[in-house]
Amino acid sequence: MAAAIRRIASKSFAKFTSSSSLLLPSAILIPYRSIATKLFVGGLSFCTTEDGLTETFSQYGQVVEAKIITDRVSNKSKGFGFVTFACEDEAEKALTDMDGKNLNGRVVFVDYAKPKTDFGGGIPIARGPPEEPPQPKVLIDEEL
Repeated sequence: MAAAIRRIASKSFAKFTSSSSLLLPSAILIPYRSIATKLFVGGLSFCTTEDGLTETFSQYGQVVEAKIITDRVSNKSKGFGFVTFACEDEAEKALTDMDGKNLNGRVVFVDYAKPKTDFGGGIPIARGPPEEPPQPKVLIDEEL
């Protein structure tokens, strides 16, 4: 099976392979393992690491990936992350057991991850000088 995966991967992902071994990220191999399920984990302590998250959730099954989302500028945790399991049953067990539990001094909330829908955003582009706000109309009573 590894040879079949290597053949498929070499066509599409030639830059990730080498002659001696297959060097593909685990996220690319997810479809070949089985159905993977991603969980959202919110309310994380800022001192929680990805290794700690992997260790905590690995008691429920095989963790494919654990990712803590960080701020681009400060590189500090935003307080949430994602854990991907190799099996739906393992993910469901982790969800029911870990939701509302204490992890590193904080109560964490676990739910199924939702697909990202907003791919735009960012900083808006300025298109000329700012417009002045409209002035309120003053009604003058001519009968004084």
